[in-house]
Amino acid sequence: MAEFTLPANSRIKKKGEVHKAPEGAARTRTFKVYRYDPDSGENPRYDSFELDLDDTGPMVLDALIKMKSEQDSSLTFRRSCREGICGSCAMNIDGRNTLACTHAIEDCNKEVRITPLPHMEVVKDLVPDFTHFYAQYSSIQPWLQTVSPPPSGKERLQSPEDRAKLDGLYECILCACCSTSCPSYWWNSDKFLGPAILLQAYRWLADSRDEMTGERLDELEDPFRLYRCHTIMNCSNVCPKGLNPAKAIAELKKMVVERTV
Repeated sequence: MAEFTLPANSRIKKKGEVHKAPEGAARTRTFKVYRYDPDSGENPRYDSFELDLDDTGPMVLDALIKMKSEQDSSLTFRRSCREGICGSCAMNIDGRNTLACTHAIEDCNKEVRITPLPHMEVVKDLVPDFTHFYAQYSSIQPWLQTVSPPPSGKERLQSPEDRAKLDGLYECILCACCSTSCPSYWWNSDKFLGPAILLQAYRWLADSRDEMTGERLDELEDPFRLYRCHTIMNCSNVCPKGLNPAKAIAELKKMVVERTV
């Protein structure tokens, strides 16, 4: 359930540009890369890039950097840390949402197909528009909220047990791999917050220092914002950090129910 294809109405041209590996390359791999520039007025297409693997780094991001540096400088994608920390290079590789910087070429298909994250507006090529995603993140007020005065000259402390409850939540890098793997988010992203944002919402509800539990739950208790999740587990299957958004969403639903009992 965790593999995806672009919708049929994306109208990708069958033929795009072909970039060959250097003559004499003994070990090559072909990458089919989604290309689309809204400003050009042209339909999307796939370009083919053939690389010499003996002269390419081990990760898909290394391959993309080589394509851009040596074959087509107009190829557009996001990248930053190259260590699976920033989430910038999230994309769909061989039908699975993942990070290009941590996805090894040797784990790819013989012909590697690379597209932007599914069901998001495309800014250019492999760059999706995160404007709505970040607006949803802002809507949950992702910061510590309190009403009691802070301890004089001290931080707000937690027990080791309370701190441990945040493990598996704070590590989220907001790459959107999980949300863009969720059919409910594809269909209802205008109202459904999606796995990534709901995991972040639970991160603050699980924090023993936060004092706005009731207000946070009020904001989530809605037929769409929380309850469009049908627990098909795509989100947990694709998370590049090994987190479990589906479990966090289940905990949110449990908190809402327990509050009304």
